[in-house]
Amino acid sequence: MKKSDMEKGNDAHFKRSLGFWDATMLVAGSMIGSGIFIVSADMSRMVGSTGWLLFLWILSGVITVMAALSYGELAGMMPKAGGQFVYIERAWGKVTSFLYGWTVFTVIQTGVIAAVAVAFAKYSGVFFPAISVDNILLDIGFVKISTAQFLAIVLILFLTWINTKGIQHGKRIQVVFTSAKLIALLFLIVAGIYVGLNFEWYAQNFSNLWHAQTSVNINGSWMTSELAGTALVLALGTAIIGSLFSSDAWNNVTFIAGEIKDPQKNIPLSLLAGTAIVTVLYLLTNIAYLGLLPLHGDAAAGDVIGQGIQFATQDRVGTAAASRIFGDSAVYLMALLIMVSTFGCNNGIILSGARVYYAMGKDGLFFKKAATLNRNEVPEFALWIQAAWACALCLSGTYGDLLDYCTFASLLFYIVTIAGIFRLRKKNPMHIVHTK
Repeated sequence: MKKSDMEKGNDAHFKRSLGFWDATMLVAGSMIGSGIFIVSADMSRMVGSTGWLLFLWILSGVITVMAALSYGELAGMMPKAGGQFVYIERAWGKVTSFLYGWTVFTVIQTGVIAAVAVAFAKYSGVFFPAISVDNILLDIGFVKISTAQFLAIVLILFLTWINTKGIQHGKRIQVVFTSAKLIALLFLIVAGIYVGLNFEWYAQNFSNLWHAQTSVNINGSWMTSELAGTALVLALGTAIIGSLFSSDAWNNVTFIAGEIKDPQKNIPLSLLAGTAIVTVLYLLTNIAYLGLLPLHGDAAAGDVIGQGIQFATQDRVGTAAASRIFGDSAVYLMALLIMVSTFGCNNGIILSGARVYYAMGKDGLFFKKAATLNRNEVPEFALWIQAAWACALCLSGTYGDLLDYCTFASLLFYIVTIAGIFRLRKKNPMHIVHTK
């Protein structure tokens, strides 16, 4: 590659080629991964109530939309590559932005990339049984590489390579795969609610909406206890982590602000549209689940009805619900849907994350080379270093821990960023306006 190709290091070289629809597809596509098909099982075990389960999904949606509107205001003020990193730096200074940027690199962005890639690989195993976390390809003592981990790494490298070819390549993948999973999810919702009206589960699940109880595994036996007062509040606070995780990554569109047309208009609108669409779909998906399956179940039961939403096999509520519509083929249909979903989700996260490291590099807070663009006008070095660390995290095997860290860190910096709006308004409002 010519030296001149790697010396483009400012927003003037980013091409504003993404419109409102492209940005909305990035918001929705980055949000919808595998969470919506899984987390309702754990949430229902924690709260044991249809009313509280739906309340948590609604609350998560409200929080997400409100946060997105706040970010929309910031994006209108500072429509630059790096998004949230730029907002935090302007509001709180380089120390806080340094902490945020490196948390994004070490945990938030790369951790989600790794976890989503492994989820893709695990569901690929439905079609290709050789792909499994238990099928070890290489054991060198301090690290074991399974076929699932290998496929996850291949996926990350492939999507990274595609995105080094230019923003248009990443955009096409995002639009196609996000559109496909939105249509598939909508079809599942309509079919689920329609079929569910023929069963008795709506009447049963909605008969005692707010009777909360938690199910806990104690020495291999599941024990159920009533929830009220402080215990209920604590249970709700723990359970909402699942729905918030499933609704995360909407802020990725701010990272590519330097490549969006009319960003003062399109970024806020795409944030609102994308988060609102996903919130409604998530709520309707859970309503479909409640029509197809009983909320309460028995972990020892041998069928999806006996297990209910609470104890769906491996927490795969989506597959259990779909089996009530499509029979045995549901396993393959849901696996395909989740593969499409996670593929598109990871593309959006990979595409946008590199723009944060680009902005960090420009400010001297990351590798200097990350602040360069290749001849396709994308931060190629930033993309590859992101891929390298995400691949390393794929080998860690601590995916559950990664997701917990990602969710906690994301929420922490969301609060810091939104608080920054008020600080910026008070600190120097005229300066904010002129950063446009």
